[in-house]
Amino acid sequence: MNIGLDMMGGDYSPLEAVKGIALYLKSAPAGISLFLVGDEQQIGPLLRDHAIPAASVKVIHAPQVIGMNEHPTKALKEKQQSSIAVGFHLLSTGKMDAFISAGNTGAMLVGALYTLKPIEGIQRPTISTILPKENGGTGVLLDVGLNADCKPENLNQFAILGSLYARHILGIADPRVGLLNIGEEEGKGNILAQAAYPLLKENQQIHFIGNIEGRDLLLDKADVMVCEGFVGNVVLKMAESLYDITQGKGIQHEYFDRFDFELYGGTPLLGVTKPVIIGHGISHERSFSNMIKLAQKMIATDLLGKMKESFMA
Repeated sequence: MNIGLDMMGGDYSPLEAVKGIALYLKSAPAGISLFLVGDEQQIGPLLRDHAIPAASVKVIHAPQVIGMNEHPTKALKEKQQSSIAVGFHLLSTGKMDAFISAGNTGAMLVGALYTLKPIEGIQRPTISTILPKENGGTGVLLDVGLNADCKPENLNQFAILGSLYARHILGIADPRVGLLNIGEEEGKGNILAQAAYPLLKENQQIHFIGNIEGRDLLLDKADVMVCEGFVGNVVLKMAESLYDITQGKGIQHEYFDRFDFELYGGTPLLGVTKPVIIGHGISHERSFSNMIKLAQKMIATDLLGKMKESFMA
């Protein structure tokens, strides 16, 4: 199992990426090889400083870096030797089984969509976020920003992708799917919600429970919560602020601690042909370690193979 990591992506890389690798290797199973893509002159000394075993990693030199504020398409075209461009080349040619980056989100999305392509039958890939439930459980919300405007068919496909993710990665045997809306009754909502409801209701691949409201997101009402990316991103940013507020006010509670994004590492791009995980730009060592663990689990469960099967005609 070969997992690739963009060592130059993120505000605190490559140092935090190396520290994350050290943390991951403390409990890593046998048979995992980490491909470290980036400037070897910066990476090499850090690997030695943190006593990273040479047998566990392979450094792939990539001298260029795509900055956080660069235009994604232009940067990928002009910087063919950047860590993101080289990483996607290795992934698309089968040298790596997954690719992780906390770098330029736009470049990661463009690279995935144009290098890997969506799974056949999927109209639009999606990104999700984990929502901690009040009862200790975990839910997944999608889309959270990749698709600001959606068609009803997109939400229907997101429900399938989210259900597969919840079942095979979160371990929820029969994930309940809810359509985020402004009321529980069938027929509520805007044109998109009204048109998506019957598609979800008739979908035999999911366990659809109907509409859910904003107040249900953190309660044990649904395991997979579906919405268009505009609404999802608003919810995501509000959820992130809960952790910031509690930390700023010195409020210590195990529930609010679960809103720390570092616990989940990054978000997978669901619907493309190989595992791609996008991390927060301010990721530290724990986040990098958890992104590697997520990639490992996606590969081990053959999540994308199961997604391909679900969309076969």
